Amino acid sequence: MSNQIASAIAHPNIALIKYWGNKDHELRIPANGSISMTLDKLETRTTVSFNSSLIEDTLTLNQVSQNGPSLKRVCTVLDIIRKIADISSKAEVISESNFPLGAGIASSASGFAALSVAAATAAQLDLKPIELSKIARIGSGSACRSVLGGYVEWKAGTNHDDSYALQLAEQDHWELIDLVVIVEKGHKTIGSTSGHKLAETSPYQKARVQDTKRRLEICRNAILLKDFHTLATIVEEDSNMMHAVMMTSNPQLLYWKPETITVMKFVQDLRMEGMEVCFTIDAGPNVHCLCTPTYKDELSSMLQQLPGVLDVIHSSPGGAARIIPLNGV
Repeated sequence: MSNQIASAIAHPNIALIKYWGNKDHELRIPANGSISMTLDKLETRTTVSFNSSLIEDTLTLNQVSQNGPSLKRVCTVLDIIRKIADISSKAEVISESNFPLGAGIASSASGFAALSVAAATAAQLDLKPIELSKIARIGSGSACRSVLGGYVEWKAGTNHDDSYALQLAEQDHWELIDLVVIVEKGHKTIGSTSGHKLAETSPYQKARVQDTKRRLEICRNAILLKDFHTLATIVEEDSNMMHAVMMTSNPQLLYWKPETITVMKFVQDLRMEGMEVCFTIDAGPNVHCLCTPTYKDELSSMLQQLPGVLDVIHSSPGGAARIIPLNGV
C-alpha cells in the first residue's frame, strides 16, 4: 500500500452520567459505566493518509504541527489499526475542530473517534461500530461514545474486549438542546488524562463508583421515557459528584470559575420557576445547559447576558462518526 487516504467527521458528546477514573489507565477501562448525548454542530474533521514514503507519523491539529503527548496518543491508535490491517506504513494525520480544544467540551472524544474511523477506512478495514469504539477508547475514553450517534451508553467492562459503547436511543428519539455556555476558551491546566489518574486519591471516588449502577438506571429510563424532570435531577447530581471527587483529589482539581457557579445557580433558579433546564459540567469550567426546544431561544438569550459569558453554542443530538468525501462536503 503506497498511499491510502480517508477523511472522517465526528462529534463530541456530553456525558449525562460521567466517566471519571480508570480501572486500567493504559487501556482506559473506566472505573464506571457512563451515558452521553452526541452533539451536532460541534465537530472534528480528520484526514488520515498512510504513505509508504513517510518515515514517521505526523499530526497537524488546527493547522499547528504537534509533538509530544498528543502525537504519542495518535500513534498508539494508528499502531492498533496497522496491526489489524497488517501494514507498516506511517501516516499523516490532519485534524480540525470548530470549537475550543481542551476546555471541557470533549475535543479529544470527537478527535479520536474521527481518527479511528478515518484510519480504519484508509487502511481498508471494514470494522463494526463496536470495534471502532474499542479502538477510539484507547486514544480517549469518551471517544468510544462519539463513534455512535444519539444517546449512547459505555459499558465499563473489565478488559479491552468488553469495554465499548452501544447506542441507547436514536439521534431523533428526543430533541434535547445543549446550550454550551463558554466562560473560558483556553486549555485547562490539567487535562482529563491526568485527572483520571487522580480520581482514586479522593475519599469520595469509591462511593461514587459504587453508586453508579443506580444513577445509570435512572438516567437510562429517563431518556427512554423522555422524562426531563428525572433526567435533570440525576444529571446534576452526577455532575456534582464527579466534581466533588475532583475537588477532593490530591492534588485537588478545581475547574470551576466564578462564572461557572453563576450559571449553575441561574439554571437551578430557572428550573424552580418551571423551566425545563438543567446543567452538567465536564472536566473544565464551561457549562452545558440542557433544555427542551420550547425554552432554547429564551434561555440562550438570558445566558448570553450573564456576566463573564463569552459565547453560547447551540447543539442538538448528533449523528455517528462517519466517512466524508475528501473535499470535506
